[in-house]
Formats: sequence, C-alpha cells, structure tokens
Amino acid sequence: MKDTYRRCCGIDVHKKSVTVCVLPPVGDRQSAIKRRKFRTFTRDLRQMRGWLKNCRVTDIAMESTGQYWRPLWNLLEGEFSKLLLVNPQHIKGLNGYKTDPKDARWIADLLEGDRLRGSWVPPRPIRELRDLTRHRVNLLGDLNRAKNRIEQLCQTGNIKVSSVATDLFGVSGRQMLKDLIAGHKDAGWMADCAKGRLQAKKRELTLALEGSFTVEQRWLLDTEIRQVEWLEQQIETVEREIEQRVSGLEDPIRRLDTIPGVDRKTAWTIVAEVGVDMEVFADAQHLASWAGVCPGNRESGGKRKSGRVRKANRYVKRAMCQAAWAASHTKDTYLSAFYRRMCVRKGALKAIMALAHHMMVMVYQILKRKEEYVEMGGDYYDQRNKPKVVERLVKRLTRLGYQVQLQPAEVPAAVAAEPLPAAEAQVAASVAPRRKRGRPCKCAERGISCRHRTGTEVNSEILEQLVAGEFS
Repeated sequence: MKDTYRRCCGIDVHKKSVTVCVLPPVGDRQSAIKRRKFRTFTRDLRQMRGWLKNCRVTDIAMESTGQYWRPLWNLLEGEFSKLLLVNPQHIKGLNGYKTDPKDARWIADLLEGDRLRGSWVPPRPIRELRDLTRHRVNLLGDLNRAKNRIEQLCQTGNIKVSSVATDLFGVSGRQMLKDLIAGHKDAGWMADCAKGRLQAKKRELTLALEGSFTVEQRWLLDTEIRQVEWLEQQIETVEREIEQRVSGLEDPIRRLDTIPGVDRKTAWTIVAEVGVDMEVFADAQHLASWAGVCPGNRESGGKRKSGRVRKANRYVKRAMCQAAWAASHTKDTYLSAFYRRMCVRKGALKAIMALAHHMMVMVYQILKRKEEYVEMGGDYYDQRNKPKVVERLVKRLTRLGYQVQLQPAEVPAAVAAEPLPAAEAQVAASVAPRRKRGRPCKCAERGISCRHRTGTEVNSEILEQLVAGEFS
C-alpha cells in the first residue's frame, strides 16, 4: 500500500443516480466509511463535488458506463489530484455480492490498493472535436440510408436510371428524379437532361425512364430527396465547424496527410480519436491494440485460438481500414507493395487489417517524432532482398524448362566508369552464380543429356534461340 493515496473514493455510475463510497484516509482505520447516493442532475452533481472536497478526497475512480460518466468527468476534472476512468471489465465484482454500495466500495478498495488501470481520456478540446467527427460519421450513415431508400423506390416504379448512370445522385440523375416528382411522363424529354459523358447514353436512358410511378411514389420520392438535400447541408455545416476547430492542429494534420491513402478528413478522425500526444501510449503496439487493428491474443492449453480483432474504438478502426483500402490501390508505393505481399499469404481481408495495423504504427511514429511520411517505393522489398528475389525467379524459370544467364543491365559509359557503392557491390557479388560443391558432371564425356545443370549455367544455343524469338 502506497502513502501517495491520501483518501480514496469509488463511484458507481448509472443513468439516474451515482453511488459514492469514501474510504478512511490511508493509515487511519479509526474513521468510518462514508457512503452517499446522488441523483445525476447538474445541481446534485455539484453538491456531490462539494461533499467530496469536504471529505478531503484526493483520488477518485469511476466506471465508464456508456456515456453517463461524461457529466461527472467534466465536473470533477481538475478538482482532485487523481481522477481515473476504469473499464467495467477490469473491475468485475464477486458473484452474489452485487449491489451499488458494494460496487462503489469495491472500486474504492481497488483504487487504494493501486490495482486499477485507468482508461485514457483526451483533453476537452480533443473530446469536443471527437464529438463533431463522430456526428459527421452518423450523418453520412443517415445520408447513405436515405439514398438507398430512393434507389429501392425507383426500382419499385421500374425506373432503371442507376443501371445506366454510374451515380444516380449526380447532376443529371437529380434532375431526372425532380422531373419524375413533377409528374413528367415523356421519357425522351427527361433523358435530354443528361450532361457530360452521359449524353452518349440517351437511348438507354429513355428506356430506363419508362416506368410506372404513382402519385404516392412521387410524394415519397419528394420527401426522400428533401431529406438527402437537408443531410448534405448538415454535413457541410459540420465540416466547416471541424475546419475551424482544427485550425490549431494544422501541423499534425498536414504530416498525417502525407501518408498514402490518408486524406484530410481521415486525418481529422485520427487526430480526434487518438490525439496528438503519443506519450499516453507506451509504444506503437499499444496504440494499435487500443485502436483494435491488431490480431487477437487468445490461447488456451497450448492451442492458438481465433485471432479475431476486438471491438475497441470502432471510429478509428473504420477510418484506418478505409485508408488501408485506398492505400492498397495506389501505384508504386510501399504500402501497396505491403498489401500485395500480405494478400498472397493471408487473403484480402486479413491483408487490409494488417495494412491498417501497419499504418497505425506509422501514425504513432509520425505524431511522436513530428516528421513526415517517407516513401520507400513499390520495389522496397525487392531491393531489400535482391539476392533472394533473383534466386527465386531463376528457379522458377528453370522449372519452366529454361536456362538463365544473368548479366548486368547496360548502362551509359559515364555511369559505368563510376565505381559501385560498397552496398551495391556486395549485392552484385551475392547474385553472381556459385558452383555447387560435389563431384564434377561427366554427362558430356558419356554422350548423354545432362540433368545436372543449374539455372545459372550458360546455354548459348537456347539463349540465341530465345533472342531470335524461336521460343514462345
């Protein structure tokens, strides 16, 4: 037991009430344990804060139950020397002894014994930015659902515009939907609203617009279109507010934006969920585990069980997986090469999660070191293991029935005159063919076909035929 805990308090948080248990000061077991129950109205919570100060409480621990802990944290933050937010899974009470006062006493005992591990709570500006970015995600989800309802409504009326146009909600598609709402029935006239490359598909659009829309369906379509426009306005408003809030975080956002697959809006989410101070995480692996983008660690009886990732923070996990998908489609980048390398071994879905984990480690290093992302190129793995890559490719050609001779590529005279660096000279020496140890081959003396040639031996006749194009 440490003397740093002067007086400990445990709080069991619920929607309508909070139960508080204050232990005696450390070293003084003569005093009685104090218990009180408060309602969750602001006036009652302020009364609870005053009561805790009168009891000279120094350390407080509370459960992170849903969103109900946030009002308490906002009122108690900065008022006491130590304030912990604890995961309920870490402080499970004993079965059969489950009451609110006993839960509060159990939390206080664990706090006094220094057996609690507090959850990370970002500073208030980051928490407010997090609320905005999460609200934007929720609005995007509502927008997608509204668009899906419009698509279903069009299919019900046999309007097949989405089968011809790539985007039903583009400039041309929206004008056609408004014409349907207005009651126009001339499909050819509505097809004339096509713009851009869609003008070449007027005949198909005419066929797609020959549906049977009733008055009820037009009214529903009008309602859904208005909701889509309203949601788009709300998203623009939220994004403008986020831009104002991140004005003081331009440097970390700019550095995160240098990672392939990470755009500015993804950088908003990363900063809002993770923060910019990496000292709160022990290392990059702890950050990846906190974000839920690393394999699960489940083993029992010496058997490795499912490696399914845990739930963790779904907002940052969603952002990192989307960034990983975008990075996997970039050209000639290290991240796309990493994805292809993992995809062959693990499959597409596991490769995306592995790439998200890799990018989260990069986020940690970039924010901690305050450096920009350095691109290593799409041939990073080939250059790092050049001898092994060459040997593997030679063996593959040999299995296909060819004999390969390796020669350095022709370079200009000015470049060839320059000596190779020490690292490149070592790689070139390692690539050079080496004679295998053992008895010498005597197939030529015996007049039989040789089966002992390696893939790096020279066969001038076959090479000449390959160059001449005689082999397919």
